[in-house]
Amino acid sequence: MTSNNNNQLKNTSYPAHSIDWLTRLIAFDTVSRHSNLALIEDVQAYCEQLGLIIDLTFNEAKNKANLFVTVPAGANADEVNHGLVLSGHTDVVPVDGQAWTSDPFTATIRGDKLYGRGACDMKGFIACALTLLPRAVQLSNEGQLRRPLHLALSFDEEVGCLGAPLILADLKARGITPDYCIVGEPTNMTMVVAHKGIAVYRCRVHGKSAHSSLTAQGVNAISYASRLIGYVDELAEEISHRSDNDALFDVPYSTLSVGTIKGGTATNIVPNLCEFTFDYRNLPHMTQEDILAPIQAKVTELNAQMQARAADTGIELMQEESVPAMTDNDSAKLQSLIAALTGDNERHKVAYATEGGQFTNAGIPTIICGPGSIEQAHKADEYVELSEIERCDGFLQKLLDSCTVN
Repeated sequence: MTSNNNNQLKNTSYPAHSIDWLTRLIAFDTVSRHSNLALIEDVQAYCEQLGLIIDLTFNEAKNKANLFVTVPAGANADEVNHGLVLSGHTDVVPVDGQAWTSDPFTATIRGDKLYGRGACDMKGFIACALTLLPRAVQLSNEGQLRRPLHLALSFDEEVGCLGAPLILADLKARGITPDYCIVGEPTNMTMVVAHKGIAVYRCRVHGKSAHSSLTAQGVNAISYASRLIGYVDELAEEISHRSDNDALFDVPYSTLSVGTIKGGTATNIVPNLCEFTFDYRNLPHMTQEDILAPIQAKVTELNAQMQARAADTGIELMQEESVPAMTDNDSAKLQSLIAALTGDNERHKVAYATEGGQFTNAGIPTIICGPGSIEQAHKADEYVELSEIERCDGFLQKLLDSCTVN
């Protein structure tokens, strides 16, 4: 399959409907290893055509950008630095090795579903938000918008939520303090009020090589790695039985999981290096220190054993990713608003992580609500049901109405 990213969408005739916007967005190959600038520039031109002022923040290489745009309040100047944020990430996961029925970067409608990479995760929500903007601008111009409506589009969410912190730092510097944020990850348009955090660690075990017939002269890196892995598994079992676990989560306890391991060169050589990775997905009330402290204590114990045999051996523990949990501590008013708009009082908590945790860490009450199912994300033939896009359009229109003068 080939992408359509080379056919940049430079025309200034923009869609009026969400399905057409989603078709347009999917055509940009924004896999995280690629630039997202073509998509961002297209949305920027659209927003400027609507008379809106765009703020961009870039990664260090300047080949990726976040976009933040505000439809200003028209009736209440006191609300100018507050408002409601609709947040979505522009990057998508790779399609490598996946057996797609149709081109993943060409939106394809079959029956009641639209297929394409990012259809649900999460260009569907972005498409609905972009479709909403002209109406929001009209209400602002008429003096009917009593609180600003913000749209935040980020880069590199799929590889560690790297873009959103730059948006939040920029907002802080500009004195913008949004009242609420809605992250449009796929939830089947139900309300998710909290999610776990995630931290990814790499452990590098440095041993000492020797011939396997002379094991006493070496320090086996794989053996010591296995001891630490065994301890990580023991700790995972222990934290799964804590008394303060939360039954509202789909997985009601914090988890530890070893994901990759690599080591050794030949069966007859005592290995001098072994690496493994593990991730920790914590409930919002737990911290990284809850597992780091005991793991570091175990590392200290194993280092002493290894270095008693060879001084230049030991274990390194490095953090590679960290995304905070999203808490529901301060979002009661937002939850009530969303429940009233959707007619659904159910609250859900999930094990996957989003940029929502970064918004709540910045003091912005946040919930997650978007079209499509997380079960379809990251797979071949990713799709969103057309009815979900219709539901999201209706939800966002009601949300906009709630921001207007009564």
